[in-house]
Amino acid sequence: MREQEESRDLLYAIRALEIMMSSGVGLEAAILSIAGGGYGIISDDFQKMIKQQKKGKKLEIALRDLMKKASSKGYKKLLTTMYNNVKSNTDVLKTLQMQAEAEEEEQNEKMKKYIEDLGGLPESLLSIGMISPILLGLVGLAPQLMGDAGAIMGTLPSNSTMMNMVRIGLGITLLGMAFIGMKAHTKDPGV
Repeated sequence: MREQEESRDLLYAIRALEIMMSSGVGLEAAILSIAGGGYGIISDDFQKMIKQQKKGKKLEIALRDLMKKASSKGYKKLLTTMYNNVKSNTDVLKTLQMQAEAEEEEQNEKMKKYIEDLGGLPESLLSIGMISPILLGLVGLAPQLMGDAGAIMGTLPSNSTMMNMVRIGLGITLLGMAFIGMKAHTKDPGV
């Protein structure tokens, strides 16, 4: 769960850091800006890191602690980049640009895989949702349409029996559609 939340907002946080730092804002000010909100769990983590700094903890130690807490590979890489910048004053801007491109590529791959995994689900949902009620409606009308044909075909079930069959069929249709929808929802990459 945490990994998916980190991955969802990571690209936006990296791009924001990249833009701020390319315009001359320092790392600490960029962290403060990200902590201001809008980046989900990353903003929450940065807020906690700032609180730790206000209590006297060094930024590099707070970053190292956060690196241990991070779940996603990309978030750990971002924190490592920031840690290296604080520790040895490396060129963080180029690293952020490369990481943002890699993260964007990874998100695009996740979306392509999600689209491929969905495959025939929309068509299945549409088919079940349209054909089933039509067929069940015909089943419900069968006693009225074929009332006089009872001598040829034998006795037909009563209207109430047929309507109960229609209701059960519609319930099964709704359940089937709900399961198909859940299947699509569980495959959501969270991008």
